[in-house]
Amino acid sequence: MRKNPRAAVALLTLLPVVACAEGDGWAGTVTDSAGVVVVTNPDDGMWTTAQQWTLEEEMRFGSVEGDLDYQLGQVGGLAVGSDGRIYVSDIQGQHIKVFSGDGQYMQTIGGPGSGPGELGRNAAFVMLTAGDTAIVPDPTNRRINRYAPDGTALASAPVRLELGRPTRYKVTPRGVVTAQVRLPISQSKDLVVVIESSGLFGDTLITFPSGGANSVPGQIRQFSPEPMWDVTDSLTVLMGVNNEYRIGLYDRHGSLTRVFSKPYEPAPVTERDLRAFYAYLDRAWLAAGVTPSRLPELHTMVHFAEFYPAFMSIHSGYRSSIWVQRIQTPGDLTDEEIERYNFLEEFGSPNWDVFDNTGRFLGVVVMPSRFQPRAFRDDKIYGVWRDDLDVQHVMRLRIVVG
Repeated sequence: MRKNPRAAVALLTLLPVVACAEGDGWAGTVTDSAGVVVVTNPDDGMWTTAQQWTLEEEMRFGSVEGDLDYQLGQVGGLAVGSDGRIYVSDIQGQHIKVFSGDGQYMQTIGGPGSGPGELGRNAAFVMLTAGDTAIVPDPTNRRINRYAPDGTALASAPVRLELGRPTRYKVTPRGVVTAQVRLPISQSKDLVVVIESSGLFGDTLITFPSGGANSVPGQIRQFSPEPMWDVTDSLTVLMGVNNEYRIGLYDRHGSLTRVFSKPYEPAPVTERDLRAFYAYLDRAWLAAGVTPSRLPELHTMVHFAEFYPAFMSIHSGYRSSIWVQRIQTPGDLTDEEIERYNFLEEFGSPNWDVFDNTGRFLGVVVMPSRFQPRAFRDDKIYGVWRDDLDVQHVMRLRIVVG
């Protein structure tokens, strides 16, 4: 993983794309700290009621019965092709299903196994590079699979774990694939690297301290400070550690150019919350074949922090906006909702704080309940929606600008 050699590339110029001009009523402050622009936001956003963005459902597909082509076992990632085709990674099926832009099934790529083009268990991500070549990391087979636009398997690239372990992948709207790579635990550092079209690690965009979730071997530390990030088409990295509501913009050489913040009051983890979390874990462990007698032992491996994180995730969005997902605690749910609470899919709130690309707070966009986005593309948001029976559907939303 080499450093970016293009030292002559200028720093990112941040132009106000979404927000109105100065003097529009924004009550925050902009200061300079050693050459870094610091944006401090108030609680209230800039949008008026007439300017508020809303979401409109455009399309949905998925089924629990009937045509097998439309049944989705466990959706991992989604990718959107240049022609609008939707690629759906099905972790349970160990394949990629391709649908047209209006949700019609087209083909299935890959399948279970270790042969060329086949996928092992836990292949969760799918991304499209420029030219619609599909990139599918396959951690079980320790490689990154590649597929041509027609689904033909191309040469795969090996993942050399001695150089680092990829933990999370993302792709920009223009098809730049990136990955968070965790270095050996003795170094306690993570990198965000570009994945080249060959599937190999390319330039390093940023380096930061590793999060604390797996910092102690044999333990899972929930709600420890974790770095959250995304990458824009210009290779600007949006990154913040979620123990505080403070997010930085880093240029493609890893230099901090701008930082914005928003008031945040840490929310305590209550006993009711803990009961909901452990009930979810028990359901997941039992479904995976764990015997009931082992559950108390497994409980000792999971530790929860005293307070919740400040936010769940970060996404670069429409018109260069920045979307920050709030936390949804089980304490906000009814007893009936807690009984079917899915920690992995519902810990992120439907409420998203939206900022312009200078870091000024615009307002809140509310996504549908039980929906989690997987891809932001222009004014469309693609994600997974779960019905009352916990059946997964792929859903596309359109941003309606007030």
